[in-house]
Amino acid sequence: MASKERSRIKMGFEERKLRISIASIQPLRLVARAVAKTPKYAQIAASIREVGIIEPPVVARDRAERGKYLLLDGHLRIDILKGLGETEVVCLVATDDEAFTYNKRVSRLAIIQEHNMILKAVEQGVPEDRIAKALNVDVGNIRRKRRLLDGICPEAAELLKDKHVAILAFGELKKMLPVRQVEAAQLMVAMNKYSISYARSLLGATPRAQLVDWAQPKRLEGLSDDQLALMEQESAQLDREFRLIEQSYGADHLDLVIVTGYLTKLIENARVTRFMTQHYPELLSEFQKIAGHSATAA
Repeated sequence: MASKERSRIKMGFEERKLRISIASIQPLRLVARAVAKTPKYAQIAASIREVGIIEPPVVARDRAERGKYLLLDGHLRIDILKGLGETEVVCLVATDDEAFTYNKRVSRLAIIQEHNMILKAVEQGVPEDRIAKALNVDVGNIRRKRRLLDGICPEAAELLKDKHVAILAFGELKKMLPVRQVEAAQLMVAMNKYSISYARSLLGATPRAQLVDWAQPKRLEGLSDDQLALMEQESAQLDREFRLIEQSYGADHLDLVIVTGYLTKLIENARVTRFMTQHYPELLSEFQKIAGHSATAA
């Protein structure tokens, strides 16, 4: 039974990377000249010149033309390689050629992703000073990023792997025990806040029993012991509310999708729209807002 279940699972990528001619790769969008003049473009170009491609571009086989590929992710990397006169590149081959769907799932260059790329480069024997030159930063910055996840539990790192977390925020998380790290990471994701100030507020709201150095009194600038105690109580209440919302989120989201789909079809009916325009214009306006917001979110 288990083998049958595994056989039904569709792999997201082909098992082996392929070295592909750049001329056979069709970009799905053009890199604007303005983008090619940005500091980010220059940083990626410097990195490729110094250490080569660390994260392979992602392509899918072109179903219409054998031997051709569609570029799903890595447009800047391919553009830079062309400018450097390269003719081939090693790529990951996705089994799903829907670029929009793939790009919704791909992890952008977040701090943890950069950390992993640096570790990979070091493992391949690239000196730290060369990586620093490629990324246009000092060597100390590279060393800090290498140690980024030291003291961070894997579950918290997984939650934050594609988030743009302030590098100093990890220092605050490291002062918490693993269970509290996970809770803090969940709250950061739920609130979409990844700043050092928010991480410090979470640390301030953490009970001393959930701190690594629990015997050390907590001190936050500008806050008294009573205020810290109140923050702990409010944080515990927020965590309980978060758990309740998390339990019902899936069903609530499904209901919302069904309702918005129904409203969209309803206002696309010309007769219904005319009737509502004449008799219930305010209600029609609200329906249109809901349907319009749904379309934008999709």
